[in-house]
Amino acid sequence: MSGTQISPDFCKKHPLQNNWTLWFDNPNGSRKQTTWGQTLRSVYTFDSIEDFWCLYNKILSPSKLIMGTDFHLFKEGIEPKWEDENCASGGKWTYLFPKSRSVGELDEYWLKLLLAMIGEQFSEPNEICGAVISIRQKQHRIALWTKTSSNEAHQLAVGRSFKTILGLAENDKILYMVHDDAIRLERKAKERYTV
Repeated sequence: MSGTQISPDFCKKHPLQNNWTLWFDNPNGSRKQTTWGQTLRSVYTFDSIEDFWCLYNKILSPSKLIMGTDFHLFKEGIEPKWEDENCASGGKWTYLFPKSRSVGELDEYWLKLLLAMIGEQFSEPNEICGAVISIRQKQHRIALWTKTSSNEAHQLAVGRSFKTILGLAENDKILYMVHDDAIRLERKAKERYTV
């Protein structure tokens, strides 16, 4: 063996299958909002695991956000809005985070979900649009948005994956709401699926 050593390339980035965009929404700002989404802002788009960690380590954890704010992480080119063509026929799985749990767990759940999404760990990765964490006074919410609400088999598979990724107990429930139902029926909309 010669005296030449092979050194690892620490500058090499590890690309992700999809590019992802972090969005931030603070509708509690000083100006009065007339249309939903006016306060929604794109923060940063990344395409490698190293860039994800750079971003993640520079932003506040969800437990440190002020009440009423949201983080959204969506595939690049998909806006976190019901009207987006990728989301219009879809819906969302939602986990209502109990106030009795530690906010550290909220941060942990959010990170687990982000890593599973960008790592394409869901059983139906093409169904995934993105995820939202909503910080609210009454109850924080973690939601996973999907593309095709009418495909029950795919939605149930995604829901089971979501529950497993978060490490939820069997008696913890997550609910699937169809965007179109929520738009048409507002507060009277019922969940379509439960896992």
